[in-house]
Amino acid sequence: MEISEISIDLVKPKDGLIGFASLVIEGSIYLGNIGIIKRLEDDSFRLTYPTRKVGEKSFNIYYPINQETGKIIEKAVNKRLKEVLKKNDRHNNPIYTSNKG
Repeated sequence: MEISEISIDLVKPKDGLIGFASLVIEGSIYLGNIGIIKRLEDDSFRLTYPTRKVGEKSFNIYYPINQETGKIIEKAVNKRLKEVLKKNDRHNNPIYTSNKG
């Protein structure tokens, strides 16, 4: 499965939510508003897929229909997230470091 154009939008962390991801599958299907949630037990992240509430009932908009697909998407998003977090790290980002001696 080809996953491309992964975009991560970080938000102010709240209740474990740290951002949203969007991506394209097989160059044909765009998926957006995938929540990125920090797991409590370690430094990894899990994904949540959009739902819509109608009355008292919630409906899934879309989601992986099997565990294998879910893991492939999660792995790709986590890889991109690590790149984004490293880029935004004050201590590793040239914007925040000084060459003054």
